[in-house]
Amino acid sequence: MAGLYLEEFEVGQVIRHQLTKTVTESDNMMFSVMTLNPQPLHIDFDFAARSEWGKPLVNSLFTLGLMIGISVHDTTLGTTIGNLGMSETVFPHPVFHGDTIRVETEIRTVRGSKSKPDRGIVEFEHRAFNQNNVLVARCVRQAMMMKKKAV
Repeated sequence: MAGLYLEEFEVGQVIRHQLTKTVTESDNMMFSVMTLNPQPLHIDFDFAARSEWGKPLVNSLFTLGLMIGISVHDTTLGTTIGNLGMSETVFPHPVFHGDTIRVETEIRTVRGSKSKPDRGIVEFEHRAFNQNNVLVARCVRQAMMMKKKAV
């Protein structure tokens, strides 16, 4: 698997993920409808045109999911036991249809489990930027990660 094991993370390490995604109108509409979110800022072009933004905003929960999803291949693919939580989630700038998102992840803390010797906790800080290098999302996420198996 491509993910890293607990011992492979270092505090202060920054991973610049190669995968990027251009967010489409379809992404935003489908996500909003699938999550039963009727917010007109996301799905009503007429309403959004009369807002201060002048056009639809991408659903912030889509942005959050995309940011974390982009990070998975380089960090937790096949090596995570599960997410423990997220904090400090902010969206300092809106995402619009046509924006291309890139992500970087900084490792904030790494520690072994006190009760289970085969695992530990990594705290990630994910940051998403649009094509103009404007920060559009940030969150801190804690994940339970596998240790390498003893040989």
